[in-house]
Parts: sequence; C-alpha cells; structure tokens
Amino acid sequence: MKHEKGAAKRLQEELDSAKPGNNRTASLEKLISARTYFKNHWHQMIYPQAREQNLPIGSGVTEAGCKTLVKQRMCRSGMRWKEQGASMLLTLRALVCTSGSWNAFWSKMSRYGFPVTHNLPPVH
Repeated sequence: MKHEKGAAKRLQEELDSAKPGNNRTASLEKLISARTYFKNHWHQMIYPQAREQNLPIGSGVTEAGCKTLVKQRMCRSGMRWKEQGASMLLTLRALVCTSGSWNAFWSKMSRYGFPVTHNLPPVH
C-alpha cells in the first residue's frame, strides 16, 4: 500500500469478498472489523502521494510531538491543571519548541500588543 496507488482500495475490495477461516466466530469478528476499518479509512490511505511530497505516513511524528510538547511538561509528579492554565502553558511551550516562533511571537506582541489580557481572571 505504501508504494502502489490504489492499493488500499483494492485491499478493501478483497476484504469485501473474503470469507471467514476455520474458527468462524473469531475470524468473522476480525474480518468484519477489518472490513469496517478499510471501508471508513481507505480514502485516507494515500501513502504513495504522501511519500512523493515527503510527508510522514505514520503516526510516529505526531506521537513524538505529543510526548515532547505535552507529556514531558504536563505530566510531572504532583501536577494538576485546569483547562485555562494548561492551554496557556502548552501555547507557550509550542512557541519555545518551534524553531523561530518565540522571536516571531515577541515581535508581534511588540507591534500589536496582547489583546486577550482583558479575558484573564484577576491575580490575587
């Protein structure tokens, strides 16, 4: 599927015509599950086109980003977060972790100000 255009669609068609194996109950459940998955997702399996554009085709890049951006900072021992605080922290962390974004952020703040400060609760 990774190298041949239309392979996911052909695999879905093969699954549609497949019959369960010897252990009919277990293999029927697995067959139905596989059919459903491919029926719902074959149009997203455009791996050859993604590879031509040097785009990632696996979830590794996303999972690594989540680990670096979220897990390493938010899940430290004893930490608890409310939605607003977590949102602010992750926004700042994304700026810090993304090359060039920190300076661009401060440049924009210098130019336009920080318009959402009026929505923040008062500090006591």
